[in-house]
Amino acid sequence: MKTTFSALLLLFLAIPISIIAQEKGTGINVDFETFTLQNGLRVILHQDKSDPVVAVALTSHVGSARELEGRTGFAHLFEHLLFLESENLGKGGLDKMSARIGGSGANGSTSRDRTNYFQTVPSDALEKMIWAEADKLGYFINTVTEPVLAKEKQVVKNEKRQGVDNRPYGHTFAVIDQNLYPKDHPYHWQVIGSLEDLQNATLQDVKDFYNKWYVPNNVTLTIAGNFDKEQAKEWVHKYFDEIPAGTDIARQEKRPANLKETKSLYYEDNFANLPELTLTWPSQYSYHEDSYALEILSKYLADGKNAPLYKKLVVEKELTDRVNMFDYTSELAGQLMLQVRAYDGKDLDEVQKAIDETFKEFEKNGISEKDLKRIKAGQETDFYNSISSVLGKGFQLAQYQIFANDPNEINKNVEKILKVSAEDVKRVYNKYIKGKPYVATSFVPKGQKELALENAIPATVVEEKIVEGAEEEFDSTSNISYEKTPSSFDRSTEPPYWGNPEIVVPEIWKFNLPSGLSVSGITSREVPIVQFSLEMEGGLLLEKPNKTGVSNLLAKLLTKGTANKTPQELEEAIELLGSNIYVNAEDEKIVLSGSSLTRNFEETMKLVEEILLEPRWDEAEFKLAKQQVLSQLQQQQANPNSIAEIEFKKLIYGKDHILSKNILGTSKSVEAIALEDLKAYYKNNLSPMRAKYMAVGDLDQKMAKESLKAISANWKPVTVKIPEFSEPKAPEASKVYFYNVPGAKQSIIKIGTPALKATDEDFYKAEVMNYRLGGGSFASQLTQELREGKGYTYGIRSRFNGGNIKGPFEISSGVRTNITYEAVDLIKDILINYPVSLEPDDLDITQSFMIKSNARKFETLGAKLNMLSDIANFNYKDDFIKQQEVIVKGMSLEDLKSLAGEYVNPFKMYYLIVGDAETQLEKLEKLEFGKPILLNEK
Repeated sequence: MKTTFSALLLLFLAIPISIIAQEKGTGINVDFETFTLQNGLRVILHQDKSDPVVAVALTSHVGSARELEGRTGFAHLFEHLLFLESENLGKGGLDKMSARIGGSGANGSTSRDRTNYFQTVPSDALEKMIWAEADKLGYFINTVTEPVLAKEKQVVKNEKRQGVDNRPYGHTFAVIDQNLYPKDHPYHWQVIGSLEDLQNATLQDVKDFYNKWYVPNNVTLTIAGNFDKEQAKEWVHKYFDEIPAGTDIARQEKRPANLKETKSLYYEDNFANLPELTLTWPSQYSYHEDSYALEILSKYLADGKNAPLYKKLVVEKELTDRVNMFDYTSELAGQLMLQVRAYDGKDLDEVQKAIDETFKEFEKNGISEKDLKRIKAGQETDFYNSISSVLGKGFQLAQYQIFANDPNEINKNVEKILKVSAEDVKRVYNKYIKGKPYVATSFVPKGQKELALENAIPATVVEEKIVEGAEEEFDSTSNISYEKTPSSFDRSTEPPYWGNPEIVVPEIWKFNLPSGLSVSGITSREVPIVQFSLEMEGGLLLEKPNKTGVSNLLAKLLTKGTANKTPQELEEAIELLGSNIYVNAEDEKIVLSGSSLTRNFEETMKLVEEILLEPRWDEAEFKLAKQQVLSQLQQQQANPNSIAEIEFKKLIYGKDHILSKNILGTSKSVEAIALEDLKAYYKNNLSPMRAKYMAVGDLDQKMAKESLKAISANWKPVTVKIPEFSEPKAPEASKVYFYNVPGAKQSIIKIGTPALKATDEDFYKAEVMNYRLGGGSFASQLTQELREGKGYTYGIRSRFNGGNIKGPFEISSGVRTNITYEAVDLIKDILINYPVSLEPDDLDITQSFMIKSNARKFETLGAKLNMLSDIANFNYKDDFIKQQEVIVKGMSLEDLKSLAGEYVNPFKMYYLIVGDAETQLEKLEKLEFGKPILLNEK
């Protein structure tokens, strides 16, 4: 990337043209400014002064659709590569800098049509981020070497194993896309690409791809948050102006799938326990005028109890516990998808027949105005939630710029939703579904191909063979030399911080109601949304060990109607308000949570009152809830990640502790649960004296108090005693446990030991200590050595997971099968050496991150709600964030070493591996923790 002095002069003299968004949408208005540099870089600025943070996103208009057959997976590969190093950031690149500046962690994603890189940082680090993003765009490619490429290929392979090969139904999209789109269509292949193509990619292939697509005239830079606009413009010019433009890049022509005939395919899935049918029709590209009506059509047909497909397949035919339908749109084309995971043993022909019956009924009846209104209300709420963070607004602006060629679409979105008529919904049904060809895929359990659609033909699925010792060797430690790209100024010096963003803990209002219900909240007027949560102590803790699953079933049933409303009527009432209300059971509590448009908050809370105080106890819904749970349990048995979670809890807590149980229960316990068991749990265990209500957003204390008056007055207090439990103990000596999943492409690793409660004095200090071990993502030793050093895994982390009862210290990862022993042995070595390997620099980086990242602690409504929950449940002080700053500032290197020695002792841990025993079990004896214990005989 070289340029002449005259070209540089032209760049510096460029005067951008700015456009200020003026149009008002139906709801709130997102103000932004956009300008284009002389080299073609599009810049979008959005100011939001509510928090001392700023989100920076670099979006390149290149995804898998820009690739060529035989050279697939490159766009996704670059998403990985660009985090590693650039000429002036050095090794570790943006990830290393993120740890120091308190960022959210540099991250990225790749789609068919774009690749983005993003991070939210304290506002004092904005110049650093602009400098870093410019370095990735203009001063990166020379740092990519053969070893770097070889290692990242292994990481991507692990990502595919984790997300596709080792997951039930993981190959579904590949089969659909290969049959929906012709071979020369850019959506024919998957975003992650072919592993064979990646393995064959040369260094020159990679450089050619980068030099063609990673140029300013193909990139949008978005900055959203608390910053000075004029200063930001100055920095953007300084760091980006002299990066030369690439060749002109034309927009790709729209190319909807042109399917001539229906295709039906089946696949026997090694990891699936239930049959699944997916029907896919060609639809339209993103932001096409029909896309808004198609989305409403999908929601109407499939979402919730009032949906025709739900009524037919779930209630009437009892074929499944849920139906999923959505319009998956991309830049060039779209696909309308209907997915049904049937109950065990159900023939998918029955599912297809029920779908066809539902469509015939829709053709007669269409959609009512009432249904149209409730769906639109929910879409409006979803949109506001999507832009409630500065990063969310930045994402949306970039998305509209690239795919709609107009970022101001952000202010037209709600208006376009509201314009959709019932006639539009019927029209798009006739245009895209009625009598139109589609692709049908039947994914069935191994040995059950008779459940597939009649006359379906076998699908082509390419699975990588796991061969011992077959991976390419590389040396990630080798130093490289290269000629640096020239610049008009010294880019090697990291810019300074600007200012010192003041961390202002949000004002928390609190009060108690006569019933004993405690209430807390935070007022935030950024979007017209309120989020709330009612947490009731108990959950799994209050269940009988021989009849687990009651609290989970109760949580499911509470939203299935009230004394005055049928399940359908309750759901309709919630949706007409554009609200959400959920109830979930957890280990230590049952949580009723939700969100609402501000204007509908009062009505939403009236529905909460009904749900909480006037349950319907519907027999049919109870029967369905049990079916759903039994189906979930069956699916867990085939999912290596679920198996690992369940088996690890058993090891940590021991078989007699209630928290060793699966919150769903077991097949036997769920079958034995009667409706009377739920009523008894409800009557004896849900009490305002053991409950906390929290709300954040566009409300004040008076609104909250008014909304809770009736609940407090009518909710009868009962005394609830949480049982005493013996504390789980660390094992006297480490032991290896193995759960066999024949043919697994990955081994799931869980390593840990009982550690701390969230209320223990050492809990936060232990979290600080863990940052450099495995809590700091790319700043952690585990990630650096297993992913970046060896390419063994796509991701690995460690954490302390405590509540009011002691929880575990836990390391979790998925690694490629053929290096299972090597990965576990390396983790063991890292744990052994961690206390002695810590150096002053580790303390500095940890303290810097822990303190600076506090600027992001209160930005979103969800973050504020989580903070209130911690305060309410663990008796933290309102300003505990400030108190934690004092703690971390006062910690010494010796403190970190001492904490590591006490809480991460590798010789007193459980080592659990879920994988292929035939090839991996025996080798684990070399860990010298004795003969591994096989947990199942499968």
